[in-house]
Amino acid sequence: MGLMIVTVTLNPTLDRTFTVPILRPGTVHRARLLREDLGGKGINVSRALRALDIPSRLTGFLGGRRGEAMQRDLVVDGFDVCFMEADGETRQNLTLFDEARGQYTKINEPGPTVDPQQLAALQSQVEQMAAAGDLWAFCGSLPPGAPADLYAKLVRPVQGTGGRAFLASRGPALRVGLGARPFAIKPNSEEAADLLGYSLDSDEDHCRAVRRLRAEGAQLVALSRGAHGLVLAMEGEVLMATPPPVTARSPVGAGDASLAGLLWAIGDECSPAETAARAVACGTATAMQEGTAVGDRALVEQLLGQVTVSPV
Repeated sequence: MGLMIVTVTLNPTLDRTFTVPILRPGTVHRARLLREDLGGKGINVSRALRALDIPSRLTGFLGGRRGEAMQRDLVVDGFDVCFMEADGETRQNLTLFDEARGQYTKINEPGPTVDPQQLAALQSQVEQMAAAGDLWAFCGSLPPGAPADLYAKLVRPVQGTGGRAFLASRGPALRVGLGARPFAIKPNSEEAADLLGYSLDSDEDHCRAVRRLRAEGAQLVALSRGAHGLVLAMEGEVLMATPPPVTARSPVGAGDASLAGLLWAIGDECSPAETAARAVACGTATAMQEGTAVGDRALVEQLLGQVTVSPV
């Protein structure tokens, strides 16, 4: 794979996961730290790509002492980083695991506010880096202060230079971003339902949704369905990909790993069926890990032959 993959995380986070024997609101808990990870959807995608032995470049915004520490740790871990500086502290997200109930509770900070000058500098960076054939993954929520059309403004120069932009966001950022005609979008069922204005309850609903979203401008639509796999619209085909029965330990990062699988497949010029299978295998491998760990390439390749792909 000679092309470059760039992941863009505009609102990264330090993810800290704690476990408590039982979560009782209004009381003091003695928690045990399970994991501390550098997070944000684009960073998660790059971590999943590296587990597949695929390099990527990371950009976006980092701010404050927490941001400095994150950038330093990413460099130490061997990632190619070129983040822009934001005012304020990069956010911290807390996950509490209730052992008694087997439930996760998430508490997410909003993140630092970005100003027009910082947004202009980011757009200029993307325009300078954009090159024909490269793959770009624009991932996650917009930071406070960013306009709803920010992803659209970043997608256009990538597509205009012959690159391919993958957009994985939600709400207005996804709705407006789709108007810039990215190469691919990867919503989950909830995000697609919000975008289309109706609930997706059946297989037929999901198939209708990917056809409609593809008609709105994306050449590839991958609609994630969690443990049910995904529905893919690509090159005139609509396919349903279903994972094998596995023991899922944590859903955290599975959707981001699926996006890494899509990037891997498109970089290798795979068929629609192989593209769907790789996305599902990557997501499943990550769902099988504890906390925010990602599945490695050996596990992904083992799962690939067990994914069921069928036309619909």
